[in-house]
Amino acid sequence: MTSAPVVRRRSIKSVMAYNKHNMIFHIATKKDYDLGKGMGGYRGDTLDSQGFIHCSTADQIDEVAEYLFRGKKDLLLLEIDETKVKSEIKYEDAGNGKLYPHIYGPLNIDAVVNVRDFYLE
Repeated sequence: MTSAPVVRRRSIKSVMAYNKHNMIFHIATKKDYDLGKGMGGYRGDTLDSQGFIHCSTADQIDEVAEYLFRGKKDLLLLEIDETKVKSEIKYEDAGNGKLYPHIYGPLNIDAVVNVRDFYLE
C-alpha cells in the first residue's frame, strides 16, 4: 500500500486517469480508518447504522465529498480493489439515478491498495 497526498479539484483528474476498472473509493476520517486497521476490518461510520459502507467510483468522488464531507478535516481517500473485498458489494441507486458502490460488511484492509490524504478546498 502506498500513500500520497491528494488535493481535490487539482488532482482528482489524475486519480480518475489512474483508476482501473476494479477500483472504488471511500472517504474516511483518519480516526475511523486507524481504528479499523487496529481491529482487522474497517467499518466506517455507516456500517452499523445503515448496514453498509458508502463508496464511490472515481467520477463520483467530488460530488460525494461535497455532499457528505463539507467542512470536515483529517480525511483520507481510500482506493479499494473491489476484487479483493470479502464482503458483498452492491451498486445501488441513491435516489438520483446514479449507481454507487456499497460494501455490505466490514472492509478487509488488504483490499485497500492506496491511502491518500484528502483535502477539501
